[in-house]
Amino acid sequence: MTSGEEERAIGLMALATYLPERTQTAAEIAAESGIPEEIVREKLGIVSKRLASYEDQTSAMAVRAARLALERAGVEPEELDLILYSGSMHKDFYVWSAANRIQYLLGAKRAWAFEAVALCTTNVLALKLARDLMTSDTRLRTVLICGGHRTGDLINLRDHTTRFLFNLSDGGSAMVLRRGYARNRVLASSFITDGSLSEDVTIPAGGVRLPASVETLRQGLHTFHVSDTDHLKAGLNAVSVRNFVQVVREAVERSGARPQEIAFLAINHMKPSMHQHILELLGLREDQSLYLSEYGHIGAPDQALALELASAQGRLRDGDLVVAASAGLGFTWGATALRWGA
Repeated sequence: MTSGEEERAIGLMALATYLPERTQTAAEIAAESGIPEEIVREKLGIVSKRLASYEDQTSAMAVRAARLALERAGVEPEELDLILYSGSMHKDFYVWSAANRIQYLLGAKRAWAFEAVALCTTNVLALKLARDLMTSDTRLRTVLICGGHRTGDLINLRDHTTRFLFNLSDGGSAMVLRRGYARNRVLASSFITDGSLSEDVTIPAGGVRLPASVETLRQGLHTFHVSDTDHLKAGLNAVSVRNFVQVVREAVERSGARPQEIAFLAINHMKPSMHQHILELLGLREDQSLYLSEYGHIGAPDQALALELASAQGRLRDGDLVVAASAGLGFTWGATALRWGA
């Protein structure tokens, strides 16, 4: 890289995740749901997952991950110019900014804060948002992306319409980006949205369409539910894997690389058969990704967790082309490429 390119580079200085201590095992999920443990393990791909305690509020988990990421980056909170919240919509309070609370708790007095929402695709989107903002506004030198997810609260294991969401787990993640940092450069991204499936998976009550009431609580309408399983299954079968592969390839190509150069794919937790199919279509080996069977699907933090684990295991090397990819309810598919190391 030339000196000018280094100055314009947006690099990932450090990342971190926070995981609650409490775990829920496949056996416990099987006992509560009535689904055989063998199915939970082999078909759903869940060995165990993390569940938050009361103290693991959404904003608190984001702050815990953020403090660790800042420590690893050697960055003081006062150096932050922007905090971008990438966590769950299920937060400490209803209609409330977790971003502002996080800014206060960290003591990041210079930073302004706002929230991004793309459900489980939010971290992938936040990398693009941060990169684009830092490129267009040179006053933004250091940006923190962080969020907490308590998606485990939103699952009723006795509602088998949402069986594909039984992997939902809890935790937080954080990433520190800096302009002019020439390592772990954030490259290009790609996204696809299919709104035809937007009402297939919802929490029926609590919004303006069906406000919370004693009756909605009695009926158990405050957890995820699939209203038309056949429509959802047909829709996802037609597009999900294809869209996943498309955004990965497009993010790589827009970065000036070739899909054959992908060294590691950081992907959200999903059923094992789908995970394997995506790897096969991209021409990747199993060791070029991580399957999060012992963590479940935290949400947006999945990619940060996969990269953190892969780095600790020595799987990532200087110059590797790494892709963070995810799918989110609604439905959205997204991918962001990074050039790892120097």
